[in-house]
Amino acid sequence: MLNATWIETFTVLAEEGHFTRAAQRLNMTQPGVSQHLRKLEQQLGQPLIVQAGKGFTLTAAGAGLRDLGLARRAQERALREAIAPDRPDAGLVRVACSGSFAMLFYPHAIALMQSAPRLSIHVEAAPQARVLEGVLDGRFDLGVTDRDPRHPRIAADRIGQEELCLVLPAGHAVPSGLADLQALGLIDHPDCQRYADDLFALNFPDEFDGADRLRVRSRVNQIGQIPAPVAQGVGYTLLPRSGLAAFSQADRLRIAALPQRRHHELWTIIPRGHPRSARLDRVLAVIRALAADLA
Repeated sequence: MLNATWIETFTVLAEEGHFTRAAQRLNMTQPGVSQHLRKLEQQLGQPLIVQAGKGFTLTAAGAGLRDLGLARRAQERALREAIAPDRPDAGLVRVACSGSFAMLFYPHAIALMQSAPRLSIHVEAAPQARVLEGVLDGRFDLGVTDRDPRHPRIAADRIGQEELCLVLPAGHAVPSGLADLQALGLIDHPDCQRYADDLFALNFPDEFDGADRLRVRSRVNQIGQIPAPVAQGVGYTLLPRSGLAAFSQADRLRIAALPQRRHHELWTIIPRGHPRSARLDRVLAVIRALAADLA
């Protein structure tokens, strides 16, 4: 078996590209670095470097050994992090949620990481079914959904609700009927027809006969771009309030006050029975606060 100390010596030598600098970094003598190199070459039965003037280049075997050394370092770091004391400012938290909630949450995730350089937060915008699947199979530590999945391996917690909004250009009057919206045209997106079936069936029951009958002016699947044409006076759209929170031209939009308001619930889901880390609790606290502000 190759000696771990010799491998680390060689890895540093490969990184520095210079015997003296490697020795200084390792707090060793230069002959000591050379001795570790020779012992490795003897064990492997082939040269690891080729001298080139005062410097050297790595052979194919040398490059492979350097990569092994780097991989071992990464494995050791991962092990140390896994067994380190539970801290709220270090480690990784993987969050999945709708695109609209991701827009609201991600700036706060950035602020958390700025305050805690060793904290990593991965955020994935995903459909509700994929959020649940990812929490179940371990890809995500935390999910935000619009319902309790009522799954035996999931612990769900209702954290609030958010309004489903009819979004108009700022100067547009609140529609007296569906015909006014048909004239304006819908800015469609992947969840929009589901939202229309939900909200319009409540407010225009005599006129609305299905989202597939709505006049579509444009379609876009990037959540951050959905309000943009509405702000320019091109159409209307339907979004949860969280999808508008981070939009930079919010003053050019109008949320119509419809007679029948519709709210979607917000739930956090985590694997049932798994110990909760301090960093996960820290992220959960931010998400709960954001949900409370949306209510």
